[in-house]
Amino acid sequence: MIPYSTQFIEEDDITAVVEILKGSHLTQGAKVEEFEEAIAHYVGARYCITFNSATSALLGAYAVADLKENNEIITTPISFVATSNMAVALAAKPIFCDVKMDGNIDETLIESLITPQTRAIVPVDFAGKPVAVESIKSIAKKHGLLVIEDASHALGSDINHQKIGSFADMTIFSFHAIKPITTGEGGAVVTNDETFASRLKLFRSHGIIKKQLWNSDMVSLGHNFRLTEFAAALGLSQLQKLDRFINVREHIARYYDERFEKHPLFTTITIPDNEQSARHLYPLLLNPELHCVKEEIFTELQTRGLGVQVHYKPIYQNSFYKERFGEIRLPTTELFYKSELSIPCHQKMSMDDAVNVADIVLNVIEKYSYRGCSF
Repeated sequence: MIPYSTQFIEEDDITAVVEILKGSHLTQGAKVEEFEEAIAHYVGARYCITFNSATSALLGAYAVADLKENNEIITTPISFVATSNMAVALAAKPIFCDVKMDGNIDETLIESLITPQTRAIVPVDFAGKPVAVESIKSIAKKHGLLVIEDASHALGSDINHQKIGSFADMTIFSFHAIKPITTGEGGAVVTNDETFASRLKLFRSHGIIKKQLWNSDMVSLGHNFRLTEFAAALGLSQLQKLDRFINVREHIARYYDERFEKHPLFTTITIPDNEQSARHLYPLLLNPELHCVKEEIFTELQTRGLGVQVHYKPIYQNSFYKERFGEIRLPTTELFYKSELSIPCHQKMSMDDAVNVADIVLNVIEKYSYRGCSF
């Protein structure tokens, strides 16, 4: 089975973790700070605050942005549920904006959704393709809102050689095992705002500041969301290879682009020349006539050794969201969900693997074309 994405752990990664395991500190040592400094330097931000997951990093970002009961965030329904869940956890309300057919939020629709309760715009860089962040920032500035960018797919992505992480008020990254680099579980918030950074550090560690000797003081509500030293060591080792990993993903993705160009049964997502995607995912978009056989295509691809996946069921279609916020329908979101199919693209693959994946994908999709939906 070739998964759609997976970790790539090498001997130097193992050595880095073992060194920590043999040392004096498994948590709250110097390695986390070293990892944070390296991430901040890589993306061009002043501060990086690591967390034990991107989910807790999102909660931290929303909390220090003073997201409260009855506040709203404008966000995308094409994301993992954590993007909106952490707002709901603070009793705020996600307002879902329709997307474009690249999976990213449609920035032209955002302004019509702004109300007096809106606190932040929360876009997601779907599959690693950067959102129109400059346009989103302009809208936010006009209305006095924050931009909190969920870039869980996009560490290493850039626009005009400026890294994602240097644009928004706060940007969240994920180091989950299937992301381009991993700490096992883990995440981070990067920001240029010193106040946000200070509050995030308190939030992830019980709201406690150390004073003198044994004395400390809890000054705000917080949690234990700290990253471990051995996770940071793994992340630091992996970060040194991020550009190499992305280059492999990019090489495979460009091969797919050529192989699948102008196919009559599906399309791919084009990355503009002035952008770099981290290529966390490689999505195919099936034509509407294949929507009714998508489950069969998915099942056969899995049977033939491709760990394909669908990203994502619109968040508002989940029972929790229906019960709490009622029925929602967004036309392009619905079309994107019916069309999307992610195929393997990651740094552990060889080009022989990529050729094999493309051969199987074409064979299976073309096999089902005669059974397409009738309209």
